[in-house]
Amino acid sequence: MKRGITILLSICVLAGVGYLTASKWAIRHRTLTLFDPMRTDRPVEVDISVRRDREMESIAEMITLPVAILNHGNTVKFTEYSFLANVFAMRGYLVVSVQHDIEADGAMVTQAGEEYVGRRPHYNKGIANIMFVLDALKDSYPNADYHQLTMVGHSNGGDISMYFAKRHPELIKKVVTLDNLRVPFITDGKFKILSFRSKDPVFKADPGVVPDEEMCQKAGITVVKTPYQHNELSDRGPDSVKSTIQSILDRFLDDDTPPGQVEAEKLQGPTAGLLAASADQR
Repeated sequence: MKRGITILLSICVLAGVGYLTASKWAIRHRTLTLFDPMRTDRPVEVDISVRRDREMESIAEMITLPVAILNHGNTVKFTEYSFLANVFAMRGYLVVSVQHDIEADGAMVTQAGEEYVGRRPHYNKGIANIMFVLDALKDSYPNADYHQLTMVGHSNGGDISMYFAKRHPELIKKVVTLDNLRVPFITDGKFKILSFRSKDPVFKADPGVVPDEEMCQKAGITVVKTPYQHNELSDRGPDSVKSTIQSILDRFLDDDTPPGQVEAEKLQGPTAGLLAASADQR
């Protein structure tokens, strides 16, 4: 059994090394600062990742690029999720990581007892940022699918992702969150959701955010309970954490069964061993 767990962990580590190596050669990364004239030229920084061959094929109108939007957590920069960007980029996505906060916004305040602890204005700002960026990118990447988005986010960025999906379900294909804590999951089964949950004594999801197991199965939601800390779910985390998440995310993106028909064993069966192996190495 230990040998099997070691092999699984080795596969995860090799996958992580593969993504890192590929990102240096196959993936083009660039950072842009856009200015939104509808909001007094508010600066919105974006980090774009795309496979070079897929980018050229889209320019030649041979393919349409799928689009993934990455949303950062509070106090974490938009450039600190390369381990996620590389997974999507290697699969042929146009990956757009958006910086939602600027210095002029001030600190994010939690107001206990209010809806989403008073963070709705931040989510609305995030939606405005995303919609502006999507519109701006259409000139540079006209052959991309901006109507079937995969929304990805960590912590507050996960809440922005879920809230965007709630407000614009017609634009969503899949949602991936890493420990979002405030916005309840969407359970109407229109699209699949994958969520990694931390085991953290400080960061706890508000009541009603994460559905129970029965509802998850009905709605096509996969919840992966990890032994990791909340703040490890970014580039700041150990390589073992990042490689394990990459491996599970790969399987989720491979699964094309309709929402509501997802088989939990496809992810959760091998996931238990992967997480155990990672935990043993920490």
